[in-house]
Amino acid sequence: MTPLTAARAQMEVSLAFHMIFAALGIGMPLLMVLAEALWLRTKRDEYRALAKTWAKATALLFAVGAVSGTALSFELGLLWPGFMRFAGAVIGPAFAMEGYAFFIEAIFVGLYLYGWDRLSPKAHFLCGIPVALSGLLSGAFVVAVDAWMQTPVAYTIVDGRAAPLTGWAVFLAPSWPTMAVHSSLSCYAATGFAVAGVYALGILRGNDDRYHRAGLRIALAVASVAILAQMPSGHSSAQHVASAQPVKLAAMEALYHTERGAPLLVGGIPDRANERVRFAIELPKMLSLMSFNDPNATVRGLREWPADERPNELVVHIAFQLMVGAGTSLFALAVLWLGQRLRARKTHTNEPRWLLWIALGASPLGMLALEAGWFVTEVGRQPWVVRGLLRTRDAVTPASGVALSFFTFSLLYVGLGAALVGLLRGLARHRRQALSRAATSAEVPA
Repeated sequence: MTPLTAARAQMEVSLAFHMIFAALGIGMPLLMVLAEALWLRTKRDEYRALAKTWAKATALLFAVGAVSGTALSFELGLLWPGFMRFAGAVIGPAFAMEGYAFFIEAIFVGLYLYGWDRLSPKAHFLCGIPVALSGLLSGAFVVAVDAWMQTPVAYTIVDGRAAPLTGWAVFLAPSWPTMAVHSSLSCYAATGFAVAGVYALGILRGNDDRYHRAGLRIALAVASVAILAQMPSGHSSAQHVASAQPVKLAAMEALYHTERGAPLLVGGIPDRANERVRFAIELPKMLSLMSFNDPNATVRGLREWPADERPNELVVHIAFQLMVGAGTSLFALAVLWLGQRLRARKTHTNEPRWLLWIALGASPLGMLALEAGWFVTEVGRQPWVVRGLLRTRDAVTPASGVALSFFTFSLLYVGLGAALVGLLRGLARHRRQALSRAATSAEVPA
């Protein structure tokens, strides 16, 4: 295993785990704050119980995310010294701002966890808002770094390094707004559907009480709003890619030849040798229409770029299809659930079991879409680490022993993932025991 292969594999494993930790770390505080807001409004005990449970889950995710993020910061310096040397002066402010957001979140997580019986209800609720906002901002600041790597601007090259023309150059990348909105909505949708699956499973197992129904509905409400907003966000993001990174668009659609009125492909497997896509369904002129609002617009194909400047279209195309397929399925679930809730207001009925089974089966799709979208974004930028300026092969460390580092850090992340699953299962088991005791005494735990 070469240093480049090992370094890329290590970052793939690390980021694949960290993205799940980060998505939950962004989404769970919002669920927590909404649950407490509903408790303040209604004084129904199940909302307070949910807020307490989700606060503990948020704290666990914050701790695991901190360890994961720290490991990633070491990996950037150890594995990619060429990148840090080239772009460090530009991207530094974004990481600094992320650090500020991290410390603000840490402070208010502590106040929230230990302030239940020490602060007034309103003051305690207000302490939860910075937790949700700082988690969201942390993600947006990190995305700013990636956005600058995708569309670098406001720099000059001095002694072979990128020197920023302004201290905030990293935030001027034209792809940052669309990427930040799209990734944030993805985190809320992925978290909401995942949490909804947990409560759907609880109801299907016989725990059909107000606590589980409330948890299911809050999670599905957040997820549904996020996935509905994701549709126009995804369209805007795709149009930006079409104009700013046309080679990535060509890889996403495995479009080998430049076409006027290019079709949109559904499914299919790229065949590089014959420069075609097998087993795909073609929607005539839809790619041109969706990319440029013109059904006869010209879309550039992969052959317009040298072979060593093209992304791996097999990986990018399949990942893109997975992302779109998962997102479309979740969109359908959101519409289905919202329709059911509108009818339920008249009939006063709960979600039927068939809908609970669908929610349970769809619960991993948000995370699948999140991971697939990350593959589209990052693999679609290759072979560049900073597009058009620094190739990935020139950014990696020349040191030996990277393969050992890959296996060591992989074990670390597997361990973190296992620890998080174990802790969350323990939290859920404790809550079930509390609910069982409460049922015996005909009370809902606070």
